[in-house]
Amino acid sequence: MAEVTISKGRMNYTIDLLITMVTEEIAEETGRDGKDVLTDFLCSRTGKALYDEKTKLWCNGPAYIAELYMEELKKD
Repeated sequence: MAEVTISKGRMNYTIDLLITMVTEEIAEETGRDGKDVLTDFLCSRTGKALYDEKTKLWCNGPAYIAELYMEELKKD
């Protein structure tokens, strides 16, 4: 099977949508303000890894990414 190439713009759009879904899910679960969750998420290791093409984290769904982030918070 041939490898599909995704443009940088499309990948960033996909990541931005994932972040929106992840932060909404976390805000709903924790009762925190979505803007605060977004700020914290973007500064986290998980948030940074999401934008790193090599990790392929963006290929996962929002529930998995939210769980990964919540585990990161427990470790800190």
